[in-house]
Amino acid sequence: MATARQILQQEIFDQCDQKLLAFVGISNDAKKKKFGYLCLSDAKELPNNIFIHQIKFDKNVKKKRMWSLQELTVVDGKSSSQDCLEIELVLDKPYKWIATNTQERKIFLISLWKQCANCVFDKKPEFKNLPLDWTSGDLLVLPADRKSKLSMVASPIVSAEDFQPLSEKEEQDLELLMKECGFASKDAKAFTDMLATQLMALDGENVQSVLASEPQVTKLMDQLETAIAEIEIVEAALDSYDETLRHVRDTIDKMDQKNANIQTANSNNEKLLNELQKVIQQLELSPKHQLALTDADLTTTSGLRDAIAAAKELQAVMNAQIHPALVRLKAIQEQRRRFEKWKAKFSQILSRHLNNLFIHMGNDVGESKKNSSGELTIMKHITLHRELAAYTELMHWCKAMDRKAFMALSKVYTMSLSKLYERDIKSFLDDAKLRVNAGNLSNSKEDIRRSTGPPSDWLLGVDKELWTLESDAKERQRFDQVLETVLSELEPICLSEQNFCVTFFQLDVLSPQIKNTQTTLDSVDGKINQDSTPALPKTKIEKKINEDVRKMMGEIFACIEPELIAFIQYHERMDSTYSMAVLVRLGRHVMSANDTGSFLSMTYGSVLVHVKRNYDKLMHAHLKSIQDVRFAKKSKCGILPFVANFEYFAKTAEQIFRETDRRADLDKWYVKLISTVFETIHSVSNEHPKTPAEVIRMENFHHLYALLSQLKIQTLDPYRKDAKQKYNEALSAYVTRYFGRPLEKLNLFFEGVEAKVAQGIKESEIGYQVAFSKQELRKVTKEYHGREVKKGLDNLYKKVEKHLSEEENLLQVVWRAMQEEFIQQYKYIEDLIQRCYPGSMISLEFSIEDLLQYFSEIARSH
Repeated sequence: MATARQILQQEIFDQCDQKLLAFVGISNDAKKKKFGYLCLSDAKELPNNIFIHQIKFDKNVKKKRMWSLQELTVVDGKSSSQDCLEIELVLDKPYKWIATNTQERKIFLISLWKQCANCVFDKKPEFKNLPLDWTSGDLLVLPADRKSKLSMVASPIVSAEDFQPLSEKEEQDLELLMKECGFASKDAKAFTDMLATQLMALDGENVQSVLASEPQVTKLMDQLETAIAEIEIVEAALDSYDETLRHVRDTIDKMDQKNANIQTANSNNEKLLNELQKVIQQLELSPKHQLALTDADLTTTSGLRDAIAAAKELQAVMNAQIHPALVRLKAIQEQRRRFEKWKAKFSQILSRHLNNLFIHMGNDVGESKKNSSGELTIMKHITLHRELAAYTELMHWCKAMDRKAFMALSKVYTMSLSKLYERDIKSFLDDAKLRVNAGNLSNSKEDIRRSTGPPSDWLLGVDKELWTLESDAKERQRFDQVLETVLSELEPICLSEQNFCVTFFQLDVLSPQIKNTQTTLDSVDGKINQDSTPALPKTKIEKKINEDVRKMMGEIFACIEPELIAFIQYHERMDSTYSMAVLVRLGRHVMSANDTGSFLSMTYGSVLVHVKRNYDKLMHAHLKSIQDVRFAKKSKCGILPFVANFEYFAKTAEQIFRETDRRADLDKWYVKLISTVFETIHSVSNEHPKTPAEVIRMENFHHLYALLSQLKIQTLDPYRKDAKQKYNEALSAYVTRYFGRPLEKLNLFFEGVEAKVAQGIKESEIGYQVAFSKQELRKVTKEYHGREVKKGLDNLYKKVEKHLSEEENLLQVVWRAMQEEFIQQYKYIEDLIQRCYPGSMISLEFSIEDLLQYFSEIARSH
C-alpha cells in the first residue's frame, strides 16, 4: 500500500502540485483483473479544489480521466455490507468499478464523504447503500453569495491516512497524569470515571465563563460585523482598481499589437528593398558592355576581348535567378526586352563575321610537310584552328543564347571544311597511287590488269599459264607501306579536327547551358516557361554526345570512306592479293584504336567490312574455280592446276597473314579450300577418260602431302595426314590393279591347293590328288621361264611410264612397290611348295635375286 501510494504521488500528483488523499485499486470486470486506481486529490495552493482521478497502470502510470468534486451527483456502494467491492459514481455519466481491496474501498468512500461534507454544493451529492457509520453527519448547503467566504475559512477534514502519533510532550503529560493516579494502571474504569468527572467539572466552568463573558462576545461580534463591512468596502475599491487596470492592460495589449505590426511592416519593407536591390544588380548591364554588344568589333584583339566580356555578362543577366512573382513587374519585363534586342543584335554581328570566316576557310592552301626526301603527307590546317580558337567562347555563347544561329554556323563550317578536306584527301590518295606504281609497272601491264574486270586476276583452278602478271613480293610490300602511310596520315588529321570541333562547338555538352526564363508578356498568372534538360542516365548522355560528334565528323570527312574504298579497289583490280594485305593492315588500325566509338574508327570499320566482303568474294572465286576446273581429256592428267597453284596461294597468304589478328579469317578459308581440293581430286579422277583414277589420286595427294609438310600450317595438319593416307591407298590400289599376278597359273593352282587344305586334307597328302599332283605342278612351273617373266615386267614398266606424269616423278616409287608386290607373291608360292610338296625338288626357274635383277635392269634401261 505504501509503495503504491508513493508511486502515485511521485509519478502523477507531484507533477501537477496536488496531494493524494485516498485511493483504491479498481478493475472493470468481475474477474478483478487489475486495471488501475481511483484516486482523490487536493490542490495544494487553491483551497477546496478536490478532484477525482482514474489512473491507468500498465507499463507506465498515467492519467486516464479526471473530474472535479462539484461534478459528483451520486455515490452508490451497491450494498451496506462492508465486504462488498462494487463502486458506482455518477459524474458526467455513470461509472462502475470493482475494488480490489475492501479496506482501500472503505477508506476511499469515507474520505470522499468527508470531502463532500466539507465543501459547499448547489446540490449535494447523494450517498446510498453504504454502512451508517461511514456517513455520520449532514452535508452543508449555503446560498451562493456566502459560499466563497465560508469556503475560505472552512477547515479541511483529515483523512484516516493523515493520523499523527502523540508528540513527546504529550506522552510526558499523559505519564504524569497516570502517576498522580496510582490506580490508573490497575483500575482503568475508575481512572476513566475520574477523568469524566473532572471533564464535566471543567465543562461547567467553561459554561459559566461563557455566560459571564456574553457582553464581551456581543461586542466581539459587532466588531466582526464592522470588520466585514470594511472588508466589503475594500473589496469594492479593489474591484474598481481591477477594472481600471483591466482597461490599462487592454490598451497596452493594443499598443503592443500595433508595435508588432509596425515592426512587421518595417521588416517586410526592408526585405522588399533588399530583393529589389538584388534584382537591379542582377539585371544591370554596364554601358560599356551595351556598346560592345551593339557595335562589336571582332576583327581586333581588344574588340574581341570586349565582345567576349560583354557576351558573358549578357548571358549572366539573362540567366539571373529571379523570383517568379517579381518577373511580372513591368520594369523587369522591359529590361528583358532590352536584353533580347542586345542579344539579337550581337548574335547577328557574330553570325555574319563567323559565316564569312568559315567560307574563306574553304580556300585555305594549308601547310604541307613535304621535304627533300619526298615523304607522302597530307595537307595540314593548323593555322585555321589557331585562328578560330579565339572565337571559342563566343561560339559557346551562341550555342547557349541563339540555337538557330549556332546551327546555321555549324552547317556553314561543315560545308566549307568538307570541300577543303575533300580536295586534300583526293590529292593525297592520287599521290599515294603514283607511289605504289612507282614506275615498276608498264602501261601495258596496268591496262591488262584494269581490263580484267573482276578483282581476281589469278585463281587456284586456272592454269598458271593463263594468269595475268601478278605482283611480286616487293610490289606488295610497297603497297602495304603506302597503305600504312595513308591510314597513319588520316588519323591525326581526323583526330585534330575532331578535338577542335568538340571544343569549339561544345559537342561534349548535351544541351545549351541556359534556362529560358523569358516570360510571355501576356502571361497574367505569372507562370514561367522554361526549357529544362530531362534527367538522362549517364550512359545515354555519353551515347548521344558520341552520336553528335560522329555526325559532324561524318559531314566534314564525308569523302574519306568512298575515296579510301576507291583507292583500295583500284589496287585490288591490279592484284587480288592486295585485298588480303588491306584486310590485315586495316584490321590492325581498327583493333588498335584507342576510342572504338570515334568517327575514324567507325569509318575504318565500315571500310574494313567492305574489304572483308571483297576478300570473301576472292575466296569464293578461288573455291568456284576449283570446283569448275578444266582438264585436257586427250592427254595425261598429271598434277591438277588448283593443287599446283595452292603452293603459291599458301605462301603468299602466309606472308601476309603471319602473326596477325586476322589469322582466323585465313584459317577458315584454308579449311574450305583444302576440303574442296580433296573432293575435286576424287571427282576429276573418276571423270578423266585418259588417266587411271588411282594415278590421279596418287600423284595429286602425294603432291599435296609434300606441300603441306613443307608449309607446316597448323590448321591444315589433319589434312596433311589425310593426304598421306589417300596417297598410300591410291598407290596400293594402282599396284593391285595394274601389276596383278604375273604368275597367274601358279596362283590359280595354289589357290586350289589352299581350298583342299581348307576342306580338311593334310598338306602332306595334297600331292596324291590328281589335279594337284607333282606332275601337274611341274607342268605349271615350266611355263614361267625367267626370260618370259622379264619380258612381262618390261611391258608393265612401259604401261606404268605411260600412265604417270613426269612432273611428279613417282615412276620409281610405283616400280619399287610393284617389285615388293612380286616378291611377296614369289615367297607365297615357294612357301606352299615347301609345305605341300616336301622333298619333291620342285621350284621356280628364277630366284628372288633374279627378280631384283630384272626390275633393276628394266629401270636402268628406261
